[in-house]
Amino acid sequence: MMITRDGDWTKMFNRRAVVLGGVQAALITTLVGRMYYLQVIESDRYKMLAEGNRINVQLLPPPRGRILDRFGQPLAVNSQQFRVLVIPEQTPKVSDTLNALAGLIELADYERDRIKKDVGRHRSFVPITVKENLTWDEMARIQVNAPDLPGVVIDEGLTRDYPHKDQAAHLLGYVAPVDEEDLNGDPLLQLPGFRIGKAGVERLYDSVLRGQGGTSQVEVNAYGRVIRELERREGEPGADIMLTIDERVQTAAAQTIATQLPFEEQSAAINVMDIYTGEILAMVSSPGFDPQIFGRAPTPQEWKDLSSDARAPLTNKAIAGRYSPGSTFKPCVALAALEHGVIAPEQTIHCSGQTTLGSRTWYCWKKGGHGSVDMPTAITQSCDCYFYEVARRLGVDRIAAMAHKLGLGELTGIGLPGEQKGLIPTEAWKKAARGEPWQQGETLNVGIGQGQVNVTPIQLVTYVARVANGGLAVKPTLIRATASTAAAAAAVARDNTDGAPTAMNGLESLSIPPEHVEVVHRGMFGAVNSGGGTAARAALKLTDADKLDWKMAGKTGSSQTHGLKRAERALGERKTWDTVPWELRDHGLFIAFGPFHAPRYAISCIIEHGKAGVNAAVLVKPVMEAVLHLDPSRKPRVDEVAAAAPGQEGAL
Repeated sequence: MMITRDGDWTKMFNRRAVVLGGVQAALITTLVGRMYYLQVIESDRYKMLAEGNRINVQLLPPPRGRILDRFGQPLAVNSQQFRVLVIPEQTPKVSDTLNALAGLIELADYERDRIKKDVGRHRSFVPITVKENLTWDEMARIQVNAPDLPGVVIDEGLTRDYPHKDQAAHLLGYVAPVDEEDLNGDPLLQLPGFRIGKAGVERLYDSVLRGQGGTSQVEVNAYGRVIRELERREGEPGADIMLTIDERVQTAAAQTIATQLPFEEQSAAINVMDIYTGEILAMVSSPGFDPQIFGRAPTPQEWKDLSSDARAPLTNKAIAGRYSPGSTFKPCVALAALEHGVIAPEQTIHCSGQTTLGSRTWYCWKKGGHGSVDMPTAITQSCDCYFYEVARRLGVDRIAAMAHKLGLGELTGIGLPGEQKGLIPTEAWKKAARGEPWQQGETLNVGIGQGQVNVTPIQLVTYVARVANGGLAVKPTLIRATASTAAAAAAVARDNTDGAPTAMNGLESLSIPPEHVEVVHRGMFGAVNSGGGTAARAALKLTDADKLDWKMAGKTGSSQTHGLKRAERALGERKTWDTVPWELRDHGLFIAFGPFHAPRYAISCIIEHGKAGVNAAVLVKPVMEAVLHLDPSRKPRVDEVAAAAPGQEGAL
């Protein structure tokens, strides 16, 4: 056994103590250094992180901008709404609470399923929306029974409201919750319950109407529960949009359809346009729908009703409906014929009631024919045989060139989502699309607006506006001009009540000779105001003492939706429309402008399966009377009044 001396033991102990002390000193130095680094050098960073855990910045949705008509009348606004919420942690059992609520307000099964899913996805202290847009009575019933509804609270907010409901639904569109494909980096779109424009003007000008979000700084605990609000900064409300629409004209057009057509046949579109400014004064598509149902998501039954309706209430027929123009196309063919000199205005063509080309026969709508007719008479009486012959002499390509010049078969540029282009056929089009040569018989069909020709009602109103204004390339617009421009235009209009406002003559000319336009005007005037005219039933009867001599010019059109066999024609089946299913009846169309002595307003109308063009003409008559009575283009808008009288508060 080895024995160490006391001195050696002491030395070894001292060395170990020194080593241990050195290690401890090193550890303490490292710890102190780390603490200094964290508390001094990195103090600002960790303070910020701590504050970030304690303080949350929440985005506040801004109020959406209003949509107004040309006189400042509201078309889309924000209204106070009540909604009922449930806080799961404050109620013993959510299902029992929902059962109690169901005794006070209507709660569908699909709503219950949605609420249960929301409860499972969020923390128990997060309020869950049970139902929005409560009526005052519903809100009051819940408040009265609040002691028996633990965890149920009433919240106030803003909802999009459309005062005219379905009368302008397609034009204005609607707002709806954000979908995944709508996300574009804007933090507002990630807010729960945030709505954006999904159709119509709401979608077209969504970025303008949306505004800028505000912020709210709130203190939260470790579980994310809000303790208190520290600071709030309100956002910037969305800008108001003023349309060219006149709410009174819009209402007149919508109510005319609703009162003059049977409910099951209310499938129509009416556009009203200023022929010099291009301002759309009314755009109605019927049937409409209540835009507010999309803000809260339609119920399964509501969606089924809308999507299964044969009248297509979700389609804006005014810009997206594609129809053969029928005889409303004849003024276009007449202008093409005059441009190329294939016939003189006074030259006559004999109509025996049918035209033969090769082995096929084309018929005039009037059995027995019209006899010998010149161009104005052919337009007035809508003689098919006259235009068969004129179209044969012209050829389809020259007809197509004039149609495009007048705005048919082209997007108008109005900008609304869903606008369709339509089609004006040519020889090259058929060769490219079908690999077949054009047949001369097809040209005859084109001559009366049938065959492959299809256009939209917004194109038709643009077309008749260009005919009415003497061949100026006016384009439709929905947004008003700036205050200064509008005021200047209105001043000129007031100084030129008996003629076209000279301020609008800066429009591009279509190079149509005035004498050609005059021939077409005469024919369209006769169609409405002569005994033999196809639209004689639509002659105006104004009550205004100073406007009793004002007249309207127009052109009817009927377009077939199915082939008509010779045997059917011989039996006169076209005259017994009540025996024909609604979906097989001809469409009825009418285009018009007025007042005839000083044209200012153009109207196009389509009644789907409306039997005949005269029915569309009768529908347009009260609308034109309302427009001429109100004469909105010659009256100042609210912004013009404000510009003329500084210091006075305008409607905006």
